[in-house]
Amino acid sequence: MQAGKHNAHQEHAASYYAATRNDSQEWPELAGEHQADVCVIGGGFTGLNTAINLADGGYKVILLEANRIGWGASGRNGGQLIRGIGHDTSQFARWIGEEGVRELDLMGLEAVQLVRERVARFAIDCDLTWGYCDLATRQRHLAGFEEELEHLASLSYEHEVRLVPREEIHTVVGSDRYIGGMIDMGSGHLHPLNLALGEARAAQGLGVALFEQSRVTHIDYGQRVEVTTAHGRVSADYLVIGCNAYLNELNPELGGKVLPAGSYILATEVLEKRLRQRMLPQNMAVCDQNVALDYYRLSADGRLLFGGACNYSGRDPRDIKAFMLPKLLRVFPELAGTAIEFQWGGMIGIGANRLPQIGRLKQHPNVFYAQAYSGHGVNATHMAGKLLAEAIRGESRGFDLFASVPHITFPGGPALRSPLLALGMLWHRMKDLL
Repeated sequence: MQAGKHNAHQEHAASYYAATRNDSQEWPELAGEHQADVCVIGGGFTGLNTAINLADGGYKVILLEANRIGWGASGRNGGQLIRGIGHDTSQFARWIGEEGVRELDLMGLEAVQLVRERVARFAIDCDLTWGYCDLATRQRHLAGFEEELEHLASLSYEHEVRLVPREEIHTVVGSDRYIGGMIDMGSGHLHPLNLALGEARAAQGLGVALFEQSRVTHIDYGQRVEVTTAHGRVSADYLVIGCNAYLNELNPELGGKVLPAGSYILATEVLEKRLRQRMLPQNMAVCDQNVALDYYRLSADGRLLFGGACNYSGRDPRDIKAFMLPKLLRVFPELAGTAIEFQWGGMIGIGANRLPQIGRLKQHPNVFYAQAYSGHGVNATHMAGKLLAEAIRGESRGFDLFASVPHITFPGGPALRSPLLALGMLWHRMKDLL
């Protein structure tokens, strides 16, 4: 992820993922003058996968990361790999038609397959585990699951999906908070930082030049794009901006369309096997359907990773553990007194309509971007990387569909974006109580 303002070098957040990373590779800082076919800004899943796809096509690619590879949301998210792109894609039919909406939905399924294929092709050790369950706390959630089952059938979804009634929900999660669920064996969970680091190794092996601690300070747009850092410069035919929630003011046009929102995770100590098997008997990732959602799963070494509490205020809580622990204990009160060994947070990028923003700048058609994954970034970023590379190579039906959907700029500039959205989300949270 690429931030736009600060000059200090930053290491990975002090997360469980950083403590259990399986690759200590560091890449150099950019220095001097460089030439490339494509310059990619951002060392998260978007940038890495765009670079891999372009390198596969013979392009010379330079990737610049402001901090460390996987420093942003790509390396510190909940690790849930869930089907789907966007929320309520039917709302986009007015721009792309019903067939276009169907194609978006199919890409939401393909996106998970892209991760599966990436892990297999490069033998990436990232604890990839299949099995996921949506959890219901309201009757309307159950009705939504039934509609989703029908929709997935209409898309010929190839993986097992089934409803879980109240009387069987304890076979998935050992908590009394839920009245049912929907299992999807085509979704799952993984160690996101190790996935990002594995993809960085893969990109390097394909000839991509990666540079860390190389914050972009200025972009000169033109027939060739000039990208400047503190100690170097890249000249390229094409530019890809993949900074998402950490774009800041690097490009105000794009920054105005994405709102950084905080999400936070706790990792417990390693739990006893009996306790793990009672809490998550099938080792699935799970997520409830509330606006202020809870999502959680077990790590490969037997910890509970519990996340959620999307914060739209623009301010992180002073004490993440104090903020998140009551939420965890409402789900698993038996964990009272259990040690919390890691606590961390980060920013996800949210757009007004919750559809990933994938396109090119109108005034600068050789500048491409992808952002605003709204909580589905692990899979959607991989699809974005495919579509961006296809568009740069000359043609992409999928890219054109995404680029056809307009995205509003949040009103009021950076100072008012977060408070306005916080008010809107408060209304939706109140509806969760009804």
